[in-house]
Amino acid sequence: MQAFIEPPRRIPWYLRIGIWFSERVAGKTLLPARLLAWYPKAAIGSGALEALIAHREGKVDARLLKIARLQTSFAISCPFCIDMNSAGLQEAGLTPEELAALQGSVEAEAVSSLAPRERLVMRYCKAISQSPISVPPELVRELKAHFTERELVVLASTSAQVNYWGRLIQALGIPPPGFSEQCELPTH
Repeated sequence: MQAFIEPPRRIPWYLRIGIWFSERVAGKTLLPARLLAWYPKAAIGSGALEALIAHREGKVDARLLKIARLQTSFAISCPFCIDMNSAGLQEAGLTPEELAALQGSVEAEAVSSLAPRERLVMRYCKAISQSPISVPPELVRELKAHFTERELVVLASTSAQVNYWGRLIQALGIPPPGFSEQCELPTH
């Protein structure tokens, strides 16, 4: 499977540096970055967005961010995003049952290893990834009871970032590059 378009033959030097660094970190060819070279302003903006991702903020740790990214990936049905965000499941401590809950094949409430805050993040990411976005007042009250304002911005911006990449990647027909090849995803 190939993307709808090919990368440009000549990529500006300043983008080649960023692409080289990104691909070195990822260990894979990053077709989204290469295709964005067709419009350098979009490439630079997207690169800045990606460079500033949250890794940990307050009580929003790596596991909770992984849950937010994966839940958003599944909510928007983005194969590339699911593939990329599934890499490192074991490091994040996610179990096959928790992954099944993120996929929607098992009710999150039935998974005892998911903390209430994790279930809440799952609900929030689903709500803000649908069109139109609908965040019920009771969900807002629960979020405010469990997260600081800063943490809510981290969670919202993390989900929004996955939404951005998912829409862009799917709009260009970019296939998954195989980030999660070592990861066994349940197929419920």
